[in-house]
Amino acid sequence: MKNIVIVGATSAIAIACARQWAEQGARFFLVARNGERLEQVAADLSARGAVATCHHLDIDKLDEHASIVQRSVAELQSIDILLVAPGTLPDQQACQNDAAVAVREFNTNAVSVIALLTVYANVLEAQRHGVLAVISSVAGDRGRPSNYLYGSAKAALSAFLEGLRARLFKVNVHVLTIKPGFVATPMTAGLPLPGPLVATAEKVAQDIVKAIDKKTNVVYTPWFWWGIMSIIRNVPQFLFKRASL
Repeated sequence: MKNIVIVGATSAIAIACARQWAEQGARFFLVARNGERLEQVAADLSARGAVATCHHLDIDKLDEHASIVQRSVAELQSIDILLVAPGTLPDQQACQNDAAVAVREFNTNAVSVIALLTVYANVLEAQRHGVLAVISSVAGDRGRPSNYLYGSAKAALSAFLEGLRARLFKVNVHVLTIKPGFVATPMTAGLPLPGPLVATAEKVAQDIVKAIDKKTNVVYTPWFWWGIMSIIRNVPQFLFKRASL
C-alpha cells in the first residue's frame, strides 16, 4: 500500500491522479483549503478502495506548514509520494493594475509552495526515499505578455525544483517537475482556449502517474507541449516582444 500526501487535493488534476492510485489501494493524507469539497474527494477515493483522511490548510498561511507536515508524518510514518498541486490562475490585467494583487498571486503560486516544499524536503531527505511531484506549468518557460505574472511564479517554482532535485538525488529522493499545457478544469472554465491543444485532467493525470513511476525529471503534458515550448523559448527577443502571446 502506497502512502501518498496530496496538497491541493481538490484540484481536478490531483483528483484524477488520486483516482488512479486509489484503484491500487493507496492510503491518502489529503490537504486542501476547501474542507467540504475535500470530504467529497475523500469519500470518492474511499469508494474506489483507498483509505483517505482530510486535513485543512490555507497554503498562504506559512505558520501552519510545519504542523500539517508533522501530522502527515505522524499518520503515515513514511511518505512514498508527495503530490503538490495548489495554485491559482490570476488575471494578468488585475495584476498589472494592482501591485497587491500581483504580490498575492505570486505568493500563492510560488512563495507559499516553495515554503511548504522546504519543510517537506527535509522530511524526505531524512527518510531517504520517496517521490516529490509538483505541478508547475509550461507558462514558466518564457514570460509571455498575456500571463507573465503567473509565468514568472511558475518559472521561480521550476528553478527551485531543479535545484531541489539535484540536492535530494543524493539521498534517493526523486523530484518531478510537472508542466501541463492547457487543461480543461474549473480553473480554466470560460477561457478562450484553443480546443485542439486542451487536454483533460484524466489525460494529464495518466502522464503524471507514469512519470512518477519512471522517475522522470520533467514531464510536459500532453507530450506535444515540449515541442511547442521549445519553439517559443527559441524565438529571438526582437521578434518575441512584438508577438501577442
